[in-house]
Amino acid sequence: MAKIQFSRGIDEEVVPDVRLTRSRSGDQGTATFIFTNPTILGQSSTEEVTGMYMIDEEGEIITREVKGKFVNGKPEALEALVLMKTPEEWERFMRFMERYAKDNGLGLSKS
Repeated sequence: MAKIQFSRGIDEEVVPDVRLTRSRSGDQGTATFIFTNPTILGQSSTEEVTGMYMIDEEGEIITREVKGKFVNGKPEALEALVLMKTPEEWERFMRFMERYAKDNGLGLSKS
């Protein structure tokens, strides 16, 4: 099962909006994840965000590029950026996303 965590051992229940970009050569790419009102930022949560961990049967992909968005001093969203610098990293990321999409009912729409 593919899952996302912001603090090790605690699965994020909110399904993100994900935006992908890829270089013309296909060598590099980025994925921007936007979690609106994620459970890790809930009032009852005391956990600290230490990064974003994308975990599946192949292992995990980790990014430390996680930013919080606050409105009127209250946490509202988390934005995480995943950089893929090689075609192999892109392929590994896409395998994770296929599993995550299947587990969470996500679809792909091209702009």
